[in-house]
Amino acid sequence: MEKGPRRLKLGFAGTPEFAVPALDALAGSQQICAVFTQPDRPAGRGQPLHASPVKSRALELALPVQQPPSFNSAAVLETLRQLSLDALVVVAYGLILPPAALKLPRLGCINIHASLLPRWRGAAPIQRALLAGDAKTGITIMRMEQGLDTGAMLAAREVPIGARDTAKTLHDGLAQLGAQLIGETLEELDAGRVREISQPALGVTYAGKINKSEALIDWRQDAAQLSRQVRAFNPWPIAETRLNGAQLRIWDAEPRDAPASAAAAAAPLPGTVLAVGAAGIDVACGGAGVLRILRLQLAGRKPLIAREFIQGLKLDGRRFAHA
Repeated sequence: MEKGPRRLKLGFAGTPEFAVPALDALAGSQQICAVFTQPDRPAGRGQPLHASPVKSRALELALPVQQPPSFNSAAVLETLRQLSLDALVVVAYGLILPPAALKLPRLGCINIHASLLPRWRGAAPIQRALLAGDAKTGITIMRMEQGLDTGAMLAAREVPIGARDTAKTLHDGLAQLGAQLIGETLEELDAGRVREISQPALGVTYAGKINKSEALIDWRQDAAQLSRQVRAFNPWPIAETRLNGAQLRIWDAEPRDAPASAAAAAAPLPGTVLAVGAAGIDVACGGAGVLRILRLQLAGRKPLIAREFIQGLKLDGRRFAHA
């Protein structure tokens, strides 16, 4: 009887929701000896301590959890050494692993990264790909080294970015893809069948952390760019503008061609509401474009589709403030 692949002794280091599908997949197919995640953080009203999504899921799976504030201590390195791991899988952990830690597992430290490296190394590859208007993205499985996402690539799989994709939909799809690909890659790596490929020097871009100020809409930009901004910042921090000085968050929108009547007339100021109806709220943008707002939210209220939002409001001819 032919034997299946042996169960690998793994460590798992991850923190946010993006890492949970990979944890689930590996817990079902391999032996996870330890789960490392960031310490509990204060959050919400009253700022009580909250466990990370990875910690919560690991406890549900009855996996041992460790939350060191750093991997640089001798105690943490000794713990990792005593585990005698085949590999340490790292997914959006959020803490730097020192060279001493990278060398300890037999097969090394293996990272799941949400882009097609070397494009979008860094913290926010999904949002940066959307903002840039990329046609595709994907998952890269890479060997970790000291540089920021610079290690050799072990596997990659691409997916198209659809016209209606948001950071949320890409996040969820790529998390599942990463979970599938890491399992396949570990088995191939253990069997000696992986061809490691160094990242090319050309095509390197960096995906810096998202700053909330980037979510402020500047209506002087063209409609296509504003639509990408709305999609990239859904579900956080949510693109926003101002209406009568109050915050107005835009959850969903799409670019539209300017109506011929508007094109023939004097160009309206960016941010001016051109039309209001059940289909959406059309707003003038730079370059004679129009952004149709489909779902939006006033401060302190719940998000509403445009048809519900406009009830009792007169928006025609009003102007949203740009950043």
